[in-house]
Amino acid sequence: MQSTSFTRTHAGVSTVHVMAGAPRTRLARLGDWMARNRSRIAQLQWGIVVLYFVLVAVPAFLPMPPEDARMFTSLTRFAQFAFWGVWWPFVIASMLLIGRFWCGVMCPEGALTEFAGRPGKGLPIPRWMRWPGWPLVGFLGTTLYGQLISVYEYPGPVLVILGGSTVAAIAVGIVYGRGKRVWCRYLCPVTGVFALLARLAPVHFKVDRAAWDLQPAHIAAVDCPPLLNVHALASASQCHSCGRCSGHRDAVALTLRWPGSEIVGSQPGDVGRYEALLLLYGMLGFALGAFQWTMASGFVQGRQWLATWLVDHDIFWPLASNAPWWVLTHYPQVSDVFSWLDGAGIVAWLTGTAVLVGGFAHLVIALGARVVRTDWKVLALGLVPMAAANLFLGLSMLTLTQLRTEGIVFHWLPQARLTLLAVAWLGCVSLCVGQQRRAGMPVWRSAMATALVGAAAALPVLLWMRALDLLSVF
Repeated sequence: MQSTSFTRTHAGVSTVHVMAGAPRTRLARLGDWMARNRSRIAQLQWGIVVLYFVLVAVPAFLPMPPEDARMFTSLTRFAQFAFWGVWWPFVIASMLLIGRFWCGVMCPEGALTEFAGRPGKGLPIPRWMRWPGWPLVGFLGTTLYGQLISVYEYPGPVLVILGGSTVAAIAVGIVYGRGKRVWCRYLCPVTGVFALLARLAPVHFKVDRAAWDLQPAHIAAVDCPPLLNVHALASASQCHSCGRCSGHRDAVALTLRWPGSEIVGSQPGDVGRYEALLLLYGMLGFALGAFQWTMASGFVQGRQWLATWLVDHDIFWPLASNAPWWVLTHYPQVSDVFSWLDGAGIVAWLTGTAVLVGGFAHLVIALGARVVRTDWKVLALGLVPMAAANLFLGLSMLTLTQLRTEGIVFHWLPQARLTLLAVAWLGCVSLCVGQQRRAGMPVWRSAMATALVGAAAALPVLLWMRALDLLSVF
């Protein structure tokens, strides 16, 4: 291996020293191990695929478990806890720590779409598929649909949403894949979320471009599943951390960086418009509405008022509960049935929360960007810690509800939730301060922008404190 060091002068880089045989760090050697052991990683992936198939498909064809069923006596209950209690919360957490390692090494859809594409047609990727707005549409659509059919509670909706996504991933791989992860790059409903969260990760694959250029030009290109130009790789947002490029041209290594340093160093053009909208209106606003509507007294009161108004005006069809389970929740055997009014109320509540929280954040971020004379999308990246806390807090509520049914209660939970929200808020403020220091902004401009970013991050904190009654801790 080679490593490269530079001697800098006022005029720039004056000399480049290439040292053959320089030692690799333990982390870099881990990346090299991943590159050498693709077959073992593939075995792990196929093991997860089998587990995924069992947990997604089998419970949907089993009788509904009784109310007193437990996760270790019912496959349906176990699958529910595995997906929504463990799988998704800690996939979110992993993105903050090790980037998109889940995508490159463990995701069943990624493995299946890549495998299906190898003998597939390999047609050119169409222009419509490259539209950057699909991650936003996919996240909003699956989140809303999941709430309408109660995906967290029943196995049928899990099969429809997760199974449908997997079938679509395989189909895209067969038609367009050529052994690449076209679905993961452009159409996966959570690829945009993961791309934003991975910017915070302290572990990433770094490319030494000077060392790269010193190698012969005829060296074969690396097999990058998400179709990245490895030589130009400067962000962890799209890198799946699969390790296949580790050591390539003696220039790629798994390494550490300061958490959030990528966000602090972001420039105009590093983040797209749809990505910023996904952060503000999707991860902060829409997701908050999805997690909190069942706890919101305003939702219940609004529904009751509207139902009374409809009855008084002899309009009864919105109160009917005749939609099939794959359109609206319909499980009369356990007295869980949604009317058309319920469905409309969920749509309105989630949309309203997105407009309230996301719109407020958008407004103050735009004002802050004018103060410091930067791109609002770059400044918006400072809210990624709060978006991450939002998702983890919401998903972990399902974890804790399921554990409570097993008799496991954590009495320190309110304090832990407050701590998580406080750390996320401080993270947002710290990233904003770092951005302004790097840009050399005057103190007063920096203070104003930071205050506005702090205000944008504070609104979700206040809504969570109200929904979970965290003020009672004091």
